[in-house]
Amino acid sequence: DVQLQASGGGLVQAGGSLRLSCAASGFTFDDYNIGWFRQAPGKEREGVSCMRISDGSIYYADSVRGRFTISSDNAKRTVYLQMNNLKPEDTAVYYCAADHLSCWVPSYDYWGQGTLVTVSS
Repeated sequence: DVQLQASGGGLVQAGGSLRLSCAASGFTFDDYNIGWFRQAPGKEREGVSCMRISDGSIYYADSVRGRFTISSDNAKRTVYLQMNNLKPEDTAVYYCAADHLSCWVPSYDYWGQGTLVTVSS
């Protein structure tokens, strides 16, 4: 079965850093776009960052550009999200997802379970 396992969340003070991991299995990794999404309490889900694995194309939401960095280790079939200078408004459950068409589609093909990031002020 397809599996996307997000990990690395936790509690951090404002200004700190966390590195999230998304381990993928059950599909052809190189053919997909891998995206990070987040949903904060009481807010709608939003896209954070995405990478097209085949050519390394990268996209960021304006709210995280310059602070977050997406990367991949294709041999490990894992995508990372390095989050620096974290702010309380970054607090959310972070999900990784995979889609075969694009980084920018309303509904991704596959979703992971999410990992909680809490940033204290």
